Amino acid sequence: MMQSQQIPMTFQRYETKYMLSPIMARKLRKSLPGHLQMDEYGLDTICSLYYDTPDHQLIRRSLEKPVYKEKLRLRSYGPVKETSPIYVELKKKYEGIVYKRRERMILSEAVPYLAGKSEPGFDIKTADMLNLPVPEVEYHNIAVKPSQVQKEMVASLGERAERIRGGGVDSSVDNMLKVTNDGRKLALDQRMMNPMLPDEESSKVNACVNEVFRIWEENSDKKLTQLLFCDLSTPKGEGEFSVYTDIRKKLIERGIPETEIKFIHEADTEVKKQELFKKVRRGEVRILMGSTQKMGAGTNVQNKIIASHDLDCPWRPADLEQRAGRTVRQGNENPTVGLYRYVTEGTFDAYCWQLVEGKQKFASQIMTSKSPVRSCEDVDATALSYAEIKMLAADNPHIKEKMDLDIQVQKLRLLKSNYLSEKYELEDKIIKYYPTTIARTKETIAGLEKDISLAKEHPKPLDDTFVGIEVKGVSYSEKAEGGQKIIDACKEMTSPDPIPLGKYRGFDLELSFDTFEKAYQVKIKGCLSRSVSLGTDAIGNITRIDNAIEKIPERLEAKSRELSTLEQQFVTAKAEVEKPFDKEEELTEKTNRLNVLNGLLNVDKRENELVDGAPDEGDSVPAPKERAYER
Repeated sequence: MMQSQQIPMTFQRYETKYMLSPIMARKLRKSLPGHLQMDEYGLDTICSLYYDTPDHQLIRRSLEKPVYKEKLRLRSYGPVKETSPIYVELKKKYEGIVYKRRERMILSEAVPYLAGKSEPGFDIKTADMLNLPVPEVEYHNIAVKPSQVQKEMVASLGERAERIRGGGVDSSVDNMLKVTNDGRKLALDQRMMNPMLPDEESSKVNACVNEVFRIWEENSDKKLTQLLFCDLSTPKGEGEFSVYTDIRKKLIERGIPETEIKFIHEADTEVKKQELFKKVRRGEVRILMGSTQKMGAGTNVQNKIIASHDLDCPWRPADLEQRAGRTVRQGNENPTVGLYRYVTEGTFDAYCWQLVEGKQKFASQIMTSKSPVRSCEDVDATALSYAEIKMLAADNPHIKEKMDLDIQVQKLRLLKSNYLSEKYELEDKIIKYYPTTIARTKETIAGLEKDISLAKEHPKPLDDTFVGIEVKGVSYSEKAEGGQKIIDACKEMTSPDPIPLGKYRGFDLELSFDTFEKAYQVKIKGCLSRSVSLGTDAIGNITRIDNAIEKIPERLEAKSRELSTLEQQFVTAKAEVEKPFDKEEELTEKTNRLNVLNGLLNVDKRENELVDGAPDEGDSVPAPKERAYER
């Protein structure tokens, strides 16, 4: 075991704690996916064990609400075993600011350490302590302009985000994580969204191809090698778009031998992988492409690497460390290496790199011998349980009763707050939502009825013969020919904006590229409109249009059921809004008793509003009054 210096960690923060009712908590959890995504720590169970003196000096002092107080505890994130990593934490609070020092060790070290029988041991040596001989790094940030399609699609991502934030879409259908992933793919290459979109000459994929070929050509005599990292794409079969196959094809066309370009995915066994690594180290394979997961830790090919290329931005700083670590590594024969990062301006790229950079700044402080300072840390989710503990520890029966009532009154106030919130929401729906939605649904039903009549006037033949279609002013009697002309019209489009396509079975057709669905679509326009996503099958596209027309009666039935439900909800809402808060009498009674107790105990209103009677760590407190002390 390698002995190392301790890595101190000191934190300073303000805390704000909120007590939520179960209803409010469910609403909060439901709204979070639209704004946040759960990280790997969100699934952990937090366990805390608090230490005190034999006469309970720490908890007694805390109950006195002093200007200064402190706590000592062990904390773990996940199940605890003898060898589990835990933190010994000393928390101090002075005039509303919480300071925390923590030391990371294993449980079997922490217990004797807190008993004063040992000093903690560490087996971590960080890179800045070891001062290993690694090559100098030259960073190259290559920015490219977005295409018109990328600009339009980024705008549509913003519209999706607004819909999600406004609650207009269920989180299972669309959420901020999906929007972000689509934004990252779009930044990589617009063909990731739809392979039928054009290959932009100025894309960052093509910029990467230019740099890789230049470096390969300049270092051919030394057989120097390069790594390409891409997490958002994987090699695909013939005929399917992939960033991997697209780059390899273009490099081969420029003159690089196919044997010198390999995908890490091709080495599907450990034996094949080690053989591939040997070829890279010998310079026989000079360009190796892979994902962070497949080409990260354990990829020891550093001796001839002259450049590493990041085509996309990973989420975690650790992934960036893994990528760079394949090149900036002891044993690389080159004195200087290049790390190339490619950014599509005006897309999610800049956001992703900024986000990871912010994470990396904090992570790099922790993973060096320097002491990091953190502005925010987790907050305890045990306010009410802690208040009950204080109640049991109190001696005065009035204090016990007051603390119990504090909790009960706070819960009742939260229930009433939730009741009022739902009441105001119902009132708004009664005034605006239900009348307008019911009227709009009736209009939709009327439009669907007219479209059904139009479809009946131009029926689909029962013997599957084709009734003909008009595309761009020309009529076609053969289904395959008409379907192919629709695909041709897709390929001729230079903008996502809708254009007239033709007529079919009495309905006007309009063609567009839908940036939400990432697909070409035909809008079937009658009194109302419905859209159909197109594929690459000519006859299949005609069938899709027929199916959309034939399903209009089903949509009418669904809208009729929706109207009936809305009208019933309208009646129910009018009845519910008149109901009073069912715990009003209990709230009044307990509030009055609490006011009496506060008077007996000389507790002011500000203290009465605290959840647990005495402010816990992080709760805001009034500024301390100046005190006169005798000299």
